[in-house]
Amino acid sequence: MIVRKVGELLVEQKLITPEQLSEALDLQKVFPDQTVGQLLCKLGYIKESDLSYMLDQKDKRRKLTDILVASGLIDQQNISHAREASKQHNISFEKALLKLNYIDEENLAKAVASQFDMPYVEIDSLDLDLSFSRYISAVYAQKQRIAPISKIGNTLTLAMARPIKSHDVRELEDSIRLKIISVIASETSISKALKRLYNIDTVSSVTANEEVNLDLVPDSIIDLLSNTSAGDEPDVEEETKKVTEKDSVIVKLVNKIIYDAYMNKASDIHIEPYPGKRDVIVRTRVDGQCSIYQRIPYKYKFALPSRIKIMGDLDIAERRRPQDGKIEFKKFGPLDIELRIATMPTVGGLEDVVIRILASGDPVGFKDLGLTERNLQLFKESITRPHGLVLVVGPTGSGKTTTLHSALAQINQTNRKIWTAEDPVEITQAGLRQVQVNPRIGFTFAAALRSFLRLDPDVIMIGEMRDDETASTAVEASLTGHLVFSTLHTNSAPETITRLLEMGLDPYSFSDSLACILAQRLARRLCKDCKESFHPSVAEYEELVDEYGRAEFAATGLKYEEAVMFRGVGCDACGNTGYHGRLGIHELLECTIPLKSLIKRRADADHIREQAAIDGMTTLKQDGILKVLHGLTDIYEVRRVCIK
Repeated sequence: MIVRKVGELLVEQKLITPEQLSEALDLQKVFPDQTVGQLLCKLGYIKESDLSYMLDQKDKRRKLTDILVASGLIDQQNISHAREASKQHNISFEKALLKLNYIDEENLAKAVASQFDMPYVEIDSLDLDLSFSRYISAVYAQKQRIAPISKIGNTLTLAMARPIKSHDVRELEDSIRLKIISVIASETSISKALKRLYNIDTVSSVTANEEVNLDLVPDSIIDLLSNTSAGDEPDVEEETKKVTEKDSVIVKLVNKIIYDAYMNKASDIHIEPYPGKRDVIVRTRVDGQCSIYQRIPYKYKFALPSRIKIMGDLDIAERRRPQDGKIEFKKFGPLDIELRIATMPTVGGLEDVVIRILASGDPVGFKDLGLTERNLQLFKESITRPHGLVLVVGPTGSGKTTTLHSALAQINQTNRKIWTAEDPVEITQAGLRQVQVNPRIGFTFAAALRSFLRLDPDVIMIGEMRDDETASTAVEASLTGHLVFSTLHTNSAPETITRLLEMGLDPYSFSDSLACILAQRLARRLCKDCKESFHPSVAEYEELVDEYGRAEFAATGLKYEEAVMFRGVGCDACGNTGYHGRLGIHELLECTIPLKSLIKRRADADHIREQAAIDGMTTLKQDGILKVLHGLTDIYEVRRVCIK
């Protein structure tokens, strides 16, 4: 698409001549901070009202965010957060910036003035002539958020927080028979002017949505902790009482911990109090690795867990047994996220708390899962079958649910009825019928699966095969014309088969129903901003070949002379770790006819692995080594997460 410049549009609409545009462009070389439109107005070639109308019609205004970033007032992270808060609380983007304390009213008003090429003024409400109120009605002034602040001859100056439309200004000029000059002022100064001129108290008329509390997250946790006073060993009852009375420091402290963890893309927060006068340790898990986020003074060792338990509607008086619950954080802070919390009593009458930040949002794209060409093709064939059993296996936190939802998104069409039973429901998709299981009331995965079969489904996803009842019901469902997805906590794809057989599944039914098993791990991805390439030494290369398997590696066609590996150096973007983000390492076992025969004979995992290799399966470590040679991660990460 060709982007038309302002000058070209003005010439096209015959508002200026090409010669006048050329003169303004030459003048801009002398005054580079002035726009072409501003210079054309100063040269007298175009009226400000005509320029403003054209800019609005053609959407050629500079973006407010660009002005704020260029002036160094905010950064892109602030913008993203403010947009999220704006949508969540149904307030304007500018209001969100103010509520989050990312910018003050004066600088925001100056940026708006710059955006619309209007003067910025500071209003002294005490000096306003009360007679100005007769030119603009109180109702109109309050509705439009405008205030008349000066009159010289036949010209009235109107202050406004946001520019009103050009045709509204012209209609107002015709009505009061005065020429109007529009200027920008801060919201607060407009309110004070309206109070002075019309005795309108606009502060009390603010809507409930605008009063949303977005300033509960302080700028720095260091500032928060520096304001706390040192004290003696806290008493548990006394500290709990403070929390129930909503002590502002504790409220802000918990909100800041959660906010920072979310912004740093952490999956978990660990709060660990210790006996005596030792600091409370707060650790966060980012990209699968725990690190210390902050040390909190010991005086909060009772208050922090109690505050979190209040947010999760747990019993703060019960400190002798574990509890678990969930928090809808939008009730307490500026983020619309769901948290899962679990408490555990520890020595000294203390409690550890672990907060899980649920990864809400859209599923990962199917082609972004990081599957190799062979694995992607076979997995796609399996999930598009009319019936069968597809399993994704691996330890907790290996991305199994993410992979299954990506697969569901691939086949989520109006001609398929899809039911899912999950614990918890983290990723939502339009078109899926998603159910949260609740074992406490007997609504288990097995119970949900049996109920689904009475609801005429095409595809069923069961969050986890936790027992033989769930597994056998899933196999039966796959044999009666349903495509069933599920997960299992096993180390590898071949071991999954032996595990299910040990759980009591009929090997004949199981072998007939199984389509494929995808085992996976998550390894840290090398930071793209600081990774550097190097040619491995002969010893390093030979070690890789040995780990891969010499016979299998020869089949890849890779040569030592062509081998290129990468390592992370460390930079600000990755927190000097050399890693940023994660990628999947996979092992896909296809249930071929020879493999079905092994399952029916209850073969052990080693024989199943040998047959799967013959069928083309690459093991987890082999897949990881291939991704090392493609520069996505390093061998240390592969060794950390994979077995031989």
